[in-house]
Amino acid sequence: MGFADDHLIPLVDEGLGNSAYLLDLGDGRALAVDASRDLRALRTAAGRRGLTIAYAADTHLHADFLSGALQLAHDDGATVLASATGHRAFPHTALADGDERDLGGLTLRALSTPGHTDEHLSFLLLDGTRELGVFTGGSLIVGSAARTDLLGADRTKELARAQYRSLRRLAELQETTAVWPTHGAGSFCSAPPGAERITTIAAQKQTNPLLAAPDEDAFVRQLLAGLGSYPTYFDRLGEANRRGPAVVRSAPSLPALSPDHVRNLLSQGAQIIDVRPIADFAIGHIPGAVSIPLRDQFATWLGWLLPDDIPLVFVTNPGQDLAELTWQALKIGYERLAGHLDGGMAAWTAGDGAQERIELLTADRIAERPVLDIRQRAEHIAGHIPGAIHLELGNLANQADRADQAPEHAVVACGHGERAMTAASLLQRTGHKNLAVLDGGPGDWSKATGRPLEETA
Repeated sequence: MGFADDHLIPLVDEGLGNSAYLLDLGDGRALAVDASRDLRALRTAAGRRGLTIAYAADTHLHADFLSGALQLAHDDGATVLASATGHRAFPHTALADGDERDLGGLTLRALSTPGHTDEHLSFLLLDGTRELGVFTGGSLIVGSAARTDLLGADRTKELARAQYRSLRRLAELQETTAVWPTHGAGSFCSAPPGAERITTIAAQKQTNPLLAAPDEDAFVRQLLAGLGSYPTYFDRLGEANRRGPAVVRSAPSLPALSPDHVRNLLSQGAQIIDVRPIADFAIGHIPGAVSIPLRDQFATWLGWLLPDDIPLVFVTNPGQDLAELTWQALKIGYERLAGHLDGGMAAWTAGDGAQERIELLTADRIAERPVLDIRQRAEHIAGHIPGAIHLELGNLANQADRADQAPEHAVVACGHGERAMTAASLLQRTGHKNLAVLDGGPGDWSKATGRPLEETA
């Protein structure tokens, strides 16, 4: 058993594609690295070992979630460790390149590794002179490096060049040094697909294509070529983390709302989010509701498609986890959670509430209807139903001109059906009629028809 096996607990957020880390310091105290505002998993892990969080380190000003460091400072008295150049507006220990913190036998050394953000630090964990591992945040990640376009198009190349230098600096660490990145598979911060979330310097020197780039210009071209779209809420969370998220002072709740209360809220500009499975939404939903099924990716699509400054009302099924729903919203800064429809759709229809429907079709039933593929560009290129119109889901919410590209009677398709139902609900709100959703994905269509998918060069 190595040091990490005994002392390091990775905490994976499958929905955001990120890892936080809990490091057992061996004396009843712990270091938390890149913890999100949703601290439930961290609290459980710490509780199992009887640990108190003594330090909360953030590698950078996160764009995809609100940091939990300030909450840990409030609840546990944790010392917040972060970059001095981040200019955070709350008490913290500001670290510059080369600064060290004695953790009580182990040492944490700050390494300046800008690129993903200006103020990015990596944290090298040392036992004397032995390098145990490095928390690399959004710098060196498994098989890649995190995106450099979050601060605007005018900074993207500059930051990509900084990322080049940062990765080469990290590659000079001892080859046995473990690499503990924050961003992993499923993250919109440019992490490639794959199961591995932890690696070593040696493994990355052998397999990471960016470290194999012959020079800085080639590195920049390669990194930028892999950038896809990212959720719009990323544009506001960096500053929210610099200011410091509000401390959550009690367990959040989601009040039960009567149908009349919901109608009143809708008349005042509230938005209905229907988190039920897509089959239930297809059968009947409140007019104007947006379908975002409650699953690991709920926060991503909530933050991408809905504003954070309007009251949100949720439609749920009995037994759905309201705490999970609430924490996913809170971890990306959605505070105006008005409540959930008491009694669900049964209560709505019992009061003569109007309903709309969207047909859910299996692959063998879509016939010659036009297909609208709303997946990410890379997914569409890799294989789609021949002739499918491509329009990313993230472009539908606030761009009426994009929505106009969707044909009437279209079958909306994604990988499994959830994102497609979200897109269909958004299109239905803009007046599109007779829409259907593919129950499944392009692979199901290919299997049902015996025809190959089309690839885009």
